[in-house]
Order: sequence, then C-alpha cells, then structure tokens
Amino acid sequence: MSSKAALVFRVAAVAEALSWAALLIGMFLKYVVHSSGEGGVPVIGMVHGVIFVLYLLVSLSVAKPLGWRPKMLVLALLSSVPPLFTWLFEKWALRNGRLDGPERLTHGGVGLFEPRVPETVAA
Repeated sequence: MSSKAALVFRVAAVAEALSWAALLIGMFLKYVVHSSGEGGVPVIGMVHGVIFVLYLLVSLSVAKPLGWRPKMLVLALLSSVPPLFTWLFEKWALRNGRLDGPERLTHGGVGLFEPRVPETVAA
C-alpha cells in the first residue's frame, strides 16, 4: 500500500511542479515578451489549476498510509504554493524516508533506505 501511495504522491508532486513551470513560461511570453495572442495562458492555467487540486487531494489521501504527522501534511500542502516547491518537497521527503510509510515492509513498500546487510561467503 505504501509503495502505491508514494508513487502516486511523487507523480502528483512532479506534475504540479511542471505545470507551474509551464504556466510561468506562458505568462512570461504573454506579459514580458508580448508575443501574439494569449501565449496559452488560459489553457495552461486551467491545466495547472486541475493538477494543483489533484496534488492537494493526493497529499491528503496519502498522509495516513505514509504515516505522516499533521506537521508533515501541512508542509506538503504549503509546498504547492511557491513555484516548483512540490518537486523540492518530494525530493526531501524521499531522501528523509518520509515516502516509505510505517508499514512499508508489511505491504511491500518502497523501502528505499533500508540498510543492506552484506552477505557472508561460506568457506
């Protein structure tokens, strides 16, 4: 269960960050470069809005399977506000074992940071 929750969260976090970047590029083209037309801002803005809401819903739904405390959930939700912070939060959470969940071994979780015991060679 934890591995699926971690995968869904990671995909949502990266998608939200990329949609933020696309929206920023579209706004740059529209307002700074003054390219012809809207620069795709209405469409990209709608796509980003949908992905933003999905990220919030995914964060709320994976908090329990991943064993997040309320402070961790608030950090995940707040990371969706500044551009590209969801990606940074996802990398931080992965590095610190926050995407493994408390039941990672029981449910076949990611277990990315489990210490490996070296195998002994029989003589």
